[in-house]
Amino acid sequence: MNKTLYLECASGISGDMTVAALLDLGADEKVLKEVLESLPVKDFRTEISRVEKAGIQCVDFNVILEEDNHDHDMEYLHGDHCEDHHRDHHHGEDHDHHEHHHHGRHLSDVYAIIDAGKMTDNARILAKKIFRILAESESKAHGVPVEEVHFHEVGAVDSIVDILSIAVLTDN
Repeated sequence: MNKTLYLECASGISGDMTVAALLDLGADEKVLKEVLESLPVKDFRTEISRVEKAGIQCVDFNVILEEDNHDHDMEYLHGDHCEDHHRDHHHGEDHDHHEHHHHGRHLSDVYAIIDAGKMTDNARILAKKIFRILAESESKAHGVPVEEVHFHEVGAVDSIVDILSIAVLTDN
């Protein structure tokens, strides 16, 4: 049976909001937990709960990074030196000269994480398609080949978990 899901995103929608909405629509929480537990990425956990927001009962989904997980360097993403970093940083160059360290992944790294997870073929295909679209956009924006795109925010564990969860729950 074909079903259509329409998301009205005029004001935007985050990954965790999308995951929560899919769970609220009836996607299987157990299936999601099994997939996330099978990933070769650790130092995170998820919380799924029912909450009330603006007088409406709904599902809430959060990815919590453990203290030891320095995968998502928020200072780099939102800090004062961000403009300096973008001025001096070029994808594909040697990064040893940088004073700060940040984590990121290439598309092949994200694909390896997806491939290692235990999920349906359809969920795997959808997750890879989402990341491929992101890589193509980054490639175009930075003028580098897709294979050289270095994901920062969307390569972080919480973003990978959000996007992979959306693919798994959409398939479910």
